Amino acid sequence: MTVDPLTLAVVSGGVVAIAEEMGWALRRTSFSEAVREGEDCSASVFDADGEMIGAGNYAPGHLGTSPTAVAGVLEAYPRTEMRPGDAFLVNDPTMNSGHFPDIFSVAPVFYGDEIVGFTVVTAHHVDVGGAAPGSQAIIGIVDIHQEGIRILPVKYFSEGRPIRQVLDLIAANVRIPDQVVGDLRGQFNANMVGAAKICELIDRFGPETYRAATAEALRRSNEAMREHIATVPSGRYEFIDHIDDFGPDTEPIRMQLAITVGDGRIVADYTGSSSVTRSGVNSYLAFTTAYTLHAVLSVVAPRLPLNSGTMRPVEVTAPAHCFFNARYPSPTGGRAIVARYLVDGVQGALAQAVPDQVAASSSQLANSTIGGVDLEAERPWVYYDLTFGSTGARPNKDGCDGLVSGFNTGNIPIEIHEAKWPVRIDRFGFIPDSAGPGTYRGGLAVRRDVRNLADLARLTNLHDRHVYPPWGLFGGGGGSLGRIVLNPDRADETDLHSKSIVDIGPDDVISFRTCGSGGYGDPFRRDPDAVLGDVAEGWVTVEGARRDYGVVIEGDRVNEAATAALRGMR
Repeated sequence: MTVDPLTLAVVSGGVVAIAEEMGWALRRTSFSEAVREGEDCSASVFDADGEMIGAGNYAPGHLGTSPTAVAGVLEAYPRTEMRPGDAFLVNDPTMNSGHFPDIFSVAPVFYGDEIVGFTVVTAHHVDVGGAAPGSQAIIGIVDIHQEGIRILPVKYFSEGRPIRQVLDLIAANVRIPDQVVGDLRGQFNANMVGAAKICELIDRFGPETYRAATAEALRRSNEAMREHIATVPSGRYEFIDHIDDFGPDTEPIRMQLAITVGDGRIVADYTGSSSVTRSGVNSYLAFTTAYTLHAVLSVVAPRLPLNSGTMRPVEVTAPAHCFFNARYPSPTGGRAIVARYLVDGVQGALAQAVPDQVAASSSQLANSTIGGVDLEAERPWVYYDLTFGSTGARPNKDGCDGLVSGFNTGNIPIEIHEAKWPVRIDRFGFIPDSAGPGTYRGGLAVRRDVRNLADLARLTNLHDRHVYPPWGLFGGGGGSLGRIVLNPDRADETDLHSKSIVDIGPDDVISFRTCGSGGYGDPFRRDPDAVLGDVAEGWVTVEGARRDYGVVIEGDRVNEAATAALRGMR
């Protein structure tokens, strides 16, 4: 069936809008700050064959693994056994975004008696049990069963009604059951919002036109993706980077990536990378694929929609039991820090082919958790944080300060934390001289100081780039290293390991300091007035301007003669 261009645009655009609305429905009914304010969630729409036809602007790790979640559900539950109002859960890392906290809700969409597609809604749940509050511990974790409740595909809503036994089982195995079950119900609600909107779209155009339009959109997306890839010079581009470690006194984790471009396809191969670790940080292939694909799209075809059509020309491979292709039962709760490396790795490799389309390395997130038991209320509590730094510099612009790159999530507001948990945020702001210098400077590092107000709590750190800084490109400098400091500016000040687990007492302060982002181009070619502006904002010190940029600032102006002389010395 031939679909006219206007109908094609309305149907394909409508599917994407439905996915966006599903995500908003989830956020507005969510019980957790991670989803509601942090936007650590996603929503997507699939056709009856299990092909992704639309995705909202949400977390790439969720969206890129949604096809494997749908495939897992369809393998466990034949379509003939599904009914309107059914929904299925899965969080197994082989089928989803790589760790237990991300739970996927998959629901069939019926139009009359026929399944016309599926809606997928994902939420990061602040706790799913396991060895430490937040379910993202690194050290002391040797297999996946220590990390929380594992959910293979299981029906949790039947014909619109919750299956109490499933929800009770989950609630009994997590620290904050009201919040977790509340978010699960919110996910089902978002599934149903999407189903209703899809049926409205089909009512308008008819089932045959709807199917033809979505199929044509996938075909055109695939064709456009191949055309974009063809603009990248054919060849093999290699890049090597290192994750700091997988716990105190452990060796670095090597990421070796080779990207081969040719014939309208891209193959990303992680052969040569380190083996899986005996810790809570590893990456399953579905997650590796999702973020590699996201990075490729960001560089090669940033304006194309994410769907099965744009996914097909990109292949990701890694040897079995390689760090980037972990197999059951390898643990993976801390895989969040891996996402940034996957994006940076693709950028670093493709910088050799398309230098004007990439950015320097961006800062790593501080995804730490504090939890304990509120003795007065006699209930557990879990403070889950997303502290993001900045993005790397670009070929014609500075990096973005305080803006997440690669996650599509956000910093959770201070007021939300303080109203909900026994903590106080003493400080939140940028760190001067932390950006990688360059013709265009990287983004600044962020510092957040959290004071524990509970009697006793446990801190689980999930951070990185305390050893290997974010790198710059084409002469640009690296960003500052990250740090986590216990009780800064006190006699007992202590630097904590990026992946440590530490018991903390009342009035202890944890200072989370992200790394800065890399710069782009020679810093001595940066416009002196731009450096002056950074000094005026407090982002660069007078000493940093002289040292890193060769710019001499006196009062509120640039000493042009001294600057020219200083720059000429190099």
